[in-house]
Amino acid sequence: MEQPARLLFLGDVVGDEALTRLEQRIPILRKDLGLLAVVVNGENAAGGSGLTAAQFHRLRKAGVDVVTLGDHGLKRREIVPLLERGEPISRPANLPSQAPGRGWAQTELAGGVVLRVVTVLGRVFMKPVDCPFDALDRVLAEMGPGPGITLVDLHAEATAEKELLGWHVDGKVAAAVGTHTHVPTADERVLPGGTAYQTDVGMCGSMAGVLGRDPAAVLRTTRTGLPESWSLTGGRIALSGALIEVDVATGRALGISRFREEGPG
Repeated sequence: MEQPARLLFLGDVVGDEALTRLEQRIPILRKDLGLLAVVVNGENAAGGSGLTAAQFHRLRKAGVDVVTLGDHGLKRREIVPLLERGEPISRPANLPSQAPGRGWAQTELAGGVVLRVVTVLGRVFMKPVDCPFDALDRVLAEMGPGPGITLVDLHAEATAEKELLGWHVDGKVAAAVGTHTHVPTADERVLPGGTAYQTDVGMCGSMAGVLGRDPAAVLRTTRTGLPESWSLTGGRIALSGALIEVDVATGRALGISRFREEGPG
């Protein structure tokens, strides 16, 4: 029997310090954990909102196989040409039909294993988008039943919505894990159909602030209603995510565990 494939999915990268930490750690983690693939949500890398082309290439050079985006993913327009030429970036599949790029990303891993990644945005407490359930049905039909590993990034605010989406794809994908809230949840499990699930894997960023941002600025805005720019905090960087084991032959998950490590900022 073949050894299960190990995948590491890391949550929202908040700022350049976190990105630098990923550049340092991913090559080591790939070796130490025996990883077949690394997937990272990079939508907050550019000063807390968006992803630049240079940052995407830094992640790829560090050993990231696919980068996912979220509701801030298209804020930096320089990312559009990368989407249009089919780089391994998974932008949300339930954006309007005129959005650049296609609704899923695919890459080939070591040993010829195909990795497919889909991202959907939630609709509860989020900006209006198309139905994520319909989008997942459409994209999974486009992919077809071929061999490989499929991972879904559930970029949403509400816990119940993420859980419903997880159950919706149970048995159809290897893993459905959540991003966006930046706080890891303690509900990682393999659903009955063989899909690994966690409501939110957390973020990669400074733990000295509010979701990676300056708490004093966030507090002022909250108490006064006056908008201002929220700078990022420095300090110790936490890398948070999920470590997923997959049976490559079936494309189903065998296990999932929370991943977290802290290091210097």
